[in-house]
Amino acid sequence: MSNIEDKQQYSADSIQALEGMEHVRMRPSMYIGDVGVRGLHHLVYEVIDNSIDEALAGHCNNIDVFINEDNSITVLDDGRGIPVDMHKKEGVSALEVVMTKIGAGGKFDKDSYKVSGGLHGVGVSCVNALSDHLRATVFRNGQVYEQEYSKGKALYPVKLIGDTDKRGTEVTFTPDKTIFQQTTEYNYDTLAARLRELSYLNKGIVIHLTDKRNQDDEGNDIKETFTSSEGLSEFVRYLDSTREQLTASVISMEGEKNGIPVEVAMVYNTSYSENLHSYVNNINTHEGGTHLSGFRRGLTGTLKKYADNSGLLKNLKFDIAGDDFREGLTAIVSVKVQEPQFEGQTKTKLGNREVSAAVSQAVSEMLTDYLEENPGDAKTIVQKVILAAQARHAARKAREMVQRKTVMSIGGLPGKLSDCSETDPEQCEIFLVEGDSAGGTAKQGRDRNFQAILPLRGKILNVEKAMVHKVFENEEIKNMFTALGVTIGTEEDSKALNLSKLRYHKVVIMCDADVDGSHIATLILTFFFRFMREMVEQGYVYIATPPLYLVKKGQKREYAWDDDQRDLIATKLGGSVNIQRYKGLGEMNAEQLWDTTMNPEFRTLRQVVIDSDVEADRVFSMLMGDEVPPRRDFIERNAKYANIDA
Repeated sequence: MSNIEDKQQYSADSIQALEGMEHVRMRPSMYIGDVGVRGLHHLVYEVIDNSIDEALAGHCNNIDVFINEDNSITVLDDGRGIPVDMHKKEGVSALEVVMTKIGAGGKFDKDSYKVSGGLHGVGVSCVNALSDHLRATVFRNGQVYEQEYSKGKALYPVKLIGDTDKRGTEVTFTPDKTIFQQTTEYNYDTLAARLRELSYLNKGIVIHLTDKRNQDDEGNDIKETFTSSEGLSEFVRYLDSTREQLTASVISMEGEKNGIPVEVAMVYNTSYSENLHSYVNNINTHEGGTHLSGFRRGLTGTLKKYADNSGLLKNLKFDIAGDDFREGLTAIVSVKVQEPQFEGQTKTKLGNREVSAAVSQAVSEMLTDYLEENPGDAKTIVQKVILAAQARHAARKAREMVQRKTVMSIGGLPGKLSDCSETDPEQCEIFLVEGDSAGGTAKQGRDRNFQAILPLRGKILNVEKAMVHKVFENEEIKNMFTALGVTIGTEEDSKALNLSKLRYHKVVIMCDADVDGSHIATLILTFFFRFMREMVEQGYVYIATPPLYLVKKGQKREYAWDDDQRDLIATKLGGSVNIQRYKGLGEMNAEQLWDTTMNPEFRTLRQVVIDSDVEADRVFSMLMGDEVPPRRDFIERNAKYANIDA
């Protein structure tokens, strides 16, 4: 009895006082977001941020990033090198302090860094804590110093290992597999997208990315260099390369307002979507904040004043809203703030009030000058705004029809929906299925308790090229809205999505494993990205992965999801095997579809995540827009991942 009492006793000894690095290892998601693919890549960004901060301070021009053969990462810069002299308070080298103490670093010293990105002093030490092994090499004062660590702890004191005429810091780390259990394999394209972004945000810096795991046709490591001489203007042109521009040139400005460095670049195009991207100290603030509200206020006020004075609005029978000024706009706002205050769920929403006025003033001055100097472009922009206002009024009527239909129809649900009996959204999932045939099979194979089926007839509307009211008038899209139970549009924000009545917390896109199926899945994803992005961001959207092959020998049956798996199974079964290639979901019977694609115990669902708003925007625009050459290039470069039927 006494032993049980001892075990259950809650005393001072029960309270764990974790040291910084131990706490990082026990609660890694608090520091890097998650321990999946996104968190793994975040480690690289934290090390690079140190080099970028050196560049912002004017001490670094070149950054080299290597993905090594064993999936370790090396980041090398030509900055000043992390100091290695003894830290008075800690009694060890400053390098060891920076690498092993949370909250240590030069970013808190305003004489060393005026502004900085990263995780505000927890960056590289976090990477160290979550690495199985890390080696830091410093080239400073003509000498080379080195220290190695394991899981955040130094293996030996900093040692002098030689002389050099170089300067800078080199960090090589191997992520800890016990922390990153999902994967420790780095994706080249994900890293390339972030490095490209950083090169545009910090013009003049040269960043090299080398993948030592893969070689080109000539046997050389895959390598790319990212650098920009024009900064955000070049960034906007890159983002809008697959859209048709309305204005002759990029509207841009760079300067300081109220002591805050502000850089803005924008361009109008013929599309119907608004693409605003904002950054604070190189951090993508995808939740927006005061800098974005300042941009919107400056843009709307200046354009409205110009439009009123031009007389172009005199025949308009209704008011123009803020949204109308931003339709077909691609813009990037980048500010550098000494002490940024972040809020919001993911700490990516800027809260500094003083930034709003600075950005608003900068945008107002920039636009006023541009409109006066380019009257032709100015008239084109105002005409685009008038068209957007007319379309918004048409869209509101179409949206009201959707919502009226939801209220008036039986249970507010489309007739084609086969609903589930469970009513708790967290337990429910809906399959968006291509075609009535596959939909019928899915209805027979599902678990009616928690799985709903909504068949979609053919290819849904390409929302990338459609006016907003046409989107809301489309029958298949109306069915998706009403089945999901969500509404879009309020008086304050016509694009706001209300998820409070979302009926399913898993929305699964289930299409054939062929080219047509991939196209339909991309059309549906484009719709979610443009009109229901919050659902993607909150992790509600998934893609089903039906098998490509059924391999049979006698009574033995096994499924394969790719060619390699098919060959492996065929070899294992031995002798003569029968291989059936599934060209569509309709070729499976209900039991097979349940076993392979719908049964939660055995299926594989791929969750749709947005690694980079900027890159996702560019890819959807390129895949679903009018320009054919960039789409062809993309498909050819990614052909090894595509299943293309002969």
